[in-house]
Amino acid sequence: MVQDAFTKVISQADARGDYLNPGQLDALLGLVRDGNKRIDVVNRISGSASAIVANAARSLFEEQPQLIAPGGNAYTNRRAAACLRDLEIILRYVTYSIFTGDVSILEDRALNGLRETYLALGVPGASVAAGIQKLKEASLAIAGDPNGVTQGDCSSLLAEVATYFDRAAAAVG
Repeated sequence: MVQDAFTKVISQADARGDYLNPGQLDALLGLVRDGNKRIDVVNRISGSASAIVANAARSLFEEQPQLIAPGGNAYTNRRAAACLRDLEIILRYVTYSIFTGDVSILEDRALNGLRETYLALGVPGASVAAGIQKLKEASLAIAGDPNGVTQGDCSSLLAEVATYFDRAAAAVG
């Protein structure tokens, strides 16, 4: 079951029969304070998702041309489209994790069993992981642009965003 950060903390405290402690409250208040920043980051990444995915794939195929050469895993339009689709799905679930402040939706809905699926299909996990790193680089560049967004220090949020991509890359690589 996927839970947002609030539900998770409350469920854990309820299971123990405890009140929320000051540390838990402070962490949840931090999520609330950073809510507009989270929304800005999600909006920026979502609004640029097509370009992020296309550019990541283009860069990946330039670095690893064997993927699109005859016999490569992304050879033929159908296979290349499947690669783009997978990158887009991972990016979408990363945005869900950013919004909720919780990686479980990414892990439960997108990453759980993905490595095994790729192994069974003969998809090179290291290449997928490299594509995810390219998604990460582009997303962080877009999300970190200070123009037209809620002002303030976003370094911890951007570090959190980076961890979502890193977890996705580790899950397939």
